[in-house]
Amino acid sequence: SDVGSQKERVVTEEEWLQKWEMDNIGFHKEEGHPLLQKYLDVLLNGRSGLRIFFPLCGKAVEMKWLADMGHSVVGVEVSEQAVKEFFSEHSLPYCEEPVPEISGAKMFQSTSGNISLYCCSIYDLSSSIVGKFDGVWDRGALVAVNPCDRQRYASLMMSLVEKNSPYLLVTVSYDPNKHKGPPFYVPESEIKSLFG
Repeated sequence: SDVGSQKERVVTEEEWLQKWEMDNIGFHKEEGHPLLQKYLDVLLNGRSGLRIFFPLCGKAVEMKWLADMGHSVVGVEVSEQAVKEFFSEHSLPYCEEPVPEISGAKMFQSTSGNISLYCCSIYDLSSSIVGKFDGVWDRGALVAVNPCDRQRYASLMMSLVEKNSPYLLVTVSYDPNKHKGPPFYVPESEIKSLFG
């Protein structure tokens, strides 16, 4: 199918913030994602105490689920409202501090220390700021990234994971001529060229 109609589409940071302000967040799921539950063994691979990254995390409930299993969760989200809602909806106390390397960014960390959510553009992150991860749960990030930014996104993601780490990716399949996105349609061939 032709993705030409979506190729030029750009959703601005302001539009994402507005979605959260207007509670126009149909992409948020109140329940844990069944695919994460199904492929949890692939992500964990028998290991405990992992650092797991949630790109464009919103207020994903799976972050608490994995943290409760003893893993460290790090997320990045442009909406401060989403980050604060995550902590309040799970009754998790947290502290907030600036991120010295990123102008205007904040890091919200659970007082237990195992959930750290960065409030900034994902493109402001680097491994020198957040370290490297043992796994990634990408449920709605790649499909939310503007098509023109996919290569930049994939390169960043690859730089943030330890070698041979599992990367669980959920995409959506539909006719891109009938829906302008997001979520954007990412053909399997493009996923292979982005991530190898």
